Amino acid sequence: MSLTEQLLRPLLASPAKPLITHYDDQLGSRVELSVATTLNWAAKTANWLVDEFDVEPGDEVAVQLPAHWQTAGILLGAWWCGARVVPASAGARVVFIGPDASVDAPAVAVVSLDPMGRGLSTPPPGGALDYLTEARMSGDQFTPLSPIPGDTPALESSTVDEILTEARARAEKLGLSAADRALSTLDWTIPDGVLDGFLVPLAASAHLVQITHADPAKLDRKREAERTTTDLG
Repeated sequence: MSLTEQLLRPLLASPAKPLITHYDDQLGSRVELSVATTLNWAAKTANWLVDEFDVEPGDEVAVQLPAHWQTAGILLGAWWCGARVVPASAGARVVFIGPDASVDAPAVAVVSLDPMGRGLSTPPPGGALDYLTEARMSGDQFTPLSPIPGDTPALESSTVDEILTEARARAEKLGLSAADRALSTLDWTIPDGVLDGFLVPLAASAHLVQITHADPAKLDRKREAERTTTDLG
């Protein structure tokens, strides 16, 4: 079973439960995603990766994005279809980058990072694709063509089973549970930032309050407003 299915399966009983709240202090935005909405974006991404780029289990997908709710959908979608997420690779099926970045790669998906989920205001250059506009048209449900074995590479050189075991162990060490609301300012670097800032709270079924471009002067107010119970960093 894929990493995404194993992480989200315990949450399916409460699809309306908030799962990720994302702040971007630079833009002054706040976006809240339920379990169902997160799963929807993951499914659309997985379908798009398979249909557009023929991604199969073990294929590399490069993700060069900040900690963001759209990045969450991309990571979960990549794992759902069995992809190995890496920060950069000449052999990646597709490279995901932000709107102000550039990369020399055969297949590039530009992510707008717009708080409201709008696509790019102008077409991306050089044959790149607008992820949000393209993936939005993909299916809302996804089923892998074949089961994803636990020894499939999922994050750099670590397998599905290894990542899941490590994320659960770190969550247990922190005492995280489904009742927690975890505040994080960690960047989702690959692999450590993604593991500590994204996979650890998911493994505990905790609510993640992720702040990008965090303003230190506003953190205490966010802790109070979001009723967070722990800080991840």
